[in-house]
Amino acid sequence: TEIDWETYMQQVKLYLDGERDYTLIKGSTGPLVYPAAHVYIYSLLYNFTAGGKNILLAQTIFSWLYLGTLTLVMACYRMTKAPPYLFPLLILSKRLHSIFLLRLFNDCFAAAFLFVAIYAFQHRIWTVGSVAFSFGVGTKMSLLLASPAVGTILLQALPLKRALNAVFLMAQVQITIAWPFIPINPYGYLLRAFEFSRQFLYQWTVNWKFVNEQIFLSREFALVLALWNVALLMLFITSRWLRPSRLSLTGFIRALARPPSPSIQQRISLQVDPSFVMTSMLSSMVHAIWWGTSNDLIGDSSSFEKSDKENYHAD
Repeated sequence: TEIDWETYMQQVKLYLDGERDYTLIKGSTGPLVYPAAHVYIYSLLYNFTAGGKNILLAQTIFSWLYLGTLTLVMACYRMTKAPPYLFPLLILSKRLHSIFLLRLFNDCFAAAFLFVAIYAFQHRIWTVGSVAFSFGVGTKMSLLLASPAVGTILLQALPLKRALNAVFLMAQVQITIAWPFIPINPYGYLLRAFEFSRQFLYQWTVNWKFVNEQIFLSREFALVLALWNVALLMLFITSRWLRPSRLSLTGFIRALARPPSPSIQQRISLQVDPSFVMTSMLSSMVHAIWWGTSNDLIGDSSSFEKSDKENYHAD
């Protein structure tokens, strides 16, 4: 079922034709609102599928991506010693089948990169995990939701210098993939690819349908949810994500200024096990998705795009 595929193809054609101003890359249903890795991925698909016309081939590619991602997810669950009865449940989601095989959304690639990062972190392959996570963010910025957990994982699993190197590596990946667009219009790129002021439309919400639309769209409601989200984030950090170090939040911050001895660091690092990695990163994603309404970071995969499409047509 075509929703965004045609628009994706129109947008990447402009890129392939030489357009480098992000604000001028548009399709029939709206402007480009994803980071640059999305453009590169769908440019490849454009070339493989005869300009997006060979839908069957595109669906075949996405079906293999689905199977590969599913295999990776199961491998991550195996690392956590999850009970076997959970594995059949992973293939029963009709929404996943729709997103991968019918909609051809970029969420598919973002999810794949997320689980590559989780799998790499579980195996303590920190460089690969950092690159995969950053490339996932460069595909769809909603993966930034996992960044608080990624930060606490790296800062506890690695000495401070190595953890900061991993952060710098992720930043370098973002700069590298954005570089073709930065010299032309850096602000335009950041505005389109990482706009945090995006409004989540009432018609697309699921969690907050019991609230009327006027309240849902009010700034006060968004502020309350944002504050509640921050409070929950602090609760997760202090009660869950800092368990390996056994420190309070203030103690953890002090430890960054005065890193522990190598023996203590090693003890903390060993507590960052596969189960901790996966639980932390996925819980970071889920709790923010549940509570958010105010931007695309915290909401349905196409919330802002649909909003922007309406404004685009109105113009």
